[in-house]
Amino acid sequence: MRPLAIYEAVARAGFAIAGIVLMLLAAALVVLSVVEALGAFYEPGTDTGRVLLQGVGFTIIAIAVFDVGKYLIEEEVIRAREMRLAAEARRSMTKFITTIAIAVFLESLVTVFEASKTDITNMIYPTFLLLAGVALVIGLGIYLRLSVGAEAGMMRNAVEVDETEPSKTEQ
Repeated sequence: MRPLAIYEAVARAGFAIAGIVLMLLAAALVVLSVVEALGAFYEPGTDTGRVLLQGVGFTIIAIAVFDVGKYLIEEEVIRAREMRLAAEARRSMTKFITTIAIAVFLESLVTVFEASKTDITNMIYPTFLLLAGVALVIGLGIYLRLSVGAEAGMMRNAVEVDETEPSKTEQ
């Protein structure tokens, strides 16, 4: 077996293990959220609303972590880095960044509710979190615009090269 094949097999196994661990940790976060929420209903004197909001935050983080694990397994283990087209890479990156952006927006929404119930001066963190989500979406838009433009330019160049080469019938 060649050294490169061994390296690729070890790397794929590492990504598979990391992806599975991330998915299991995400599931544990969701279970923890449910257990804490149920406990808040049965324990007198507990701020149930705060516990539920915290559960929503944990679930949102779990979704993002699960998606990262799924991304690792799909892109690094199953496909083994063999994206054949730029459009395929762009779709994959768009799905990944969109999930992260949604998680950031939802987390900022949860922290806005938490901060507004306790101390309004704590609104700086949710504000920056919201701005980070906006920056992610703007960055994704720029990436999509540039990658689609670059792909179109490559297609035009390929067509021009085909038109300048004589065909076999002309020779």
